[in-house]
Amino acid sequence: MDPLPTAAKPPLLRIRNLQTHIAVRDGTVRAVDGVNLDIAERETLGVVGESGSGKTMTGLSILKLLPRPGGRIAGGSIELDGTDLVGVPEREMARHWRGRRISMVSQDPLTSLNPVYSIGDQVGGPFRYHGLAASRAEARRAAIDVLGRVRIPSPEKRLDDYPHQFSGGMRQRVVAAMAIACQPRLLIADEPTSALDVTIQVQMIDLLRRIQQDTGVGILMITHDMGVAASMCDRIAVMYAGRVVESGPVRRIYHAPAHPYTQALLASIPRLGQARERLDSIGGQPPSLLDPPRGCRFAARCPQRMARCEAEYPPEFETASGHRVACWLHEGAPHAT
Repeated sequence: MDPLPTAAKPPLLRIRNLQTHIAVRDGTVRAVDGVNLDIAERETLGVVGESGSGKTMTGLSILKLLPRPGGRIAGGSIELDGTDLVGVPEREMARHWRGRRISMVSQDPLTSLNPVYSIGDQVGGPFRYHGLAASRAEARRAAIDVLGRVRIPSPEKRLDDYPHQFSGGMRQRVVAAMAIACQPRLLIADEPTSALDVTIQVQMIDLLRRIQQDTGVGILMITHDMGVAASMCDRIAVMYAGRVVESGPVRRIYHAPAHPYTQALLASIPRLGQARERLDSIGGQPPSLLDPPRGCRFAARCPQRMARCEAEYPPEFETASGHRVACWLHEGAPHAT
């Protein structure tokens, strides 16, 4: 898929035909297989889909933090501010890009924080590593400031505490503080609310919005929660079996989903006021990415499939401005790419 940027200037992040492969005993898993994405400054793009659809692997590919041994970027480009990160050496990625211009808020804050180091050491670490603080004392002052920005109460008093002394919501705020410490251009938020209760989820979403307003950072929001995506994102990209099957403005995706997979995802969401004996579900299983089918990868589970769906993968059809879908049902749409 090839989502259009929301601004006339070049996008902050531009991914084209990204292919990420993982070598395993039985062959090669095509975890990401021809993904195209754009993110503009101050924009949040939500990447949604079932577990195993390639969402997290797309984020890790941007950071070039792939499983070892076996993981590699097999093709495509990942341009951030015009620089293709695919060709950047690992040493340069570590010193000048990862944590400095691209940061990540991971799913589980408890495993993201080292239990034997204080919060001050962990939040102040990026300032020292990337040369933004000349001394430990300077890094400590910077850590207090960034912890205050993510609304940690009395940060100067909590600096010497350890992760186990924080609640789950506070730990997630600490992880967010580490991610924004060096004022990155791109923030990858991988299921940042899944381990939190509902009230803390709302606080985390508000925090990410405020960080974006203050810094102009572009956000790639990876989530399986369609409600979180609707409340946080400007545009949505729906992934299935390593590919983006639909993308567009968030209101368009939710009010007029074009791909049967997107329709099924939205139909499975329970709604207040609707009495149901059973929730809708998507029958069948995603295909193996060791040997993906030749045609549409959703065809075996699609109630609207045609013979052509199983024989040939569909191109992209643009059903409305910025709304694109890879589905033969929309072959008559005005534009195909």
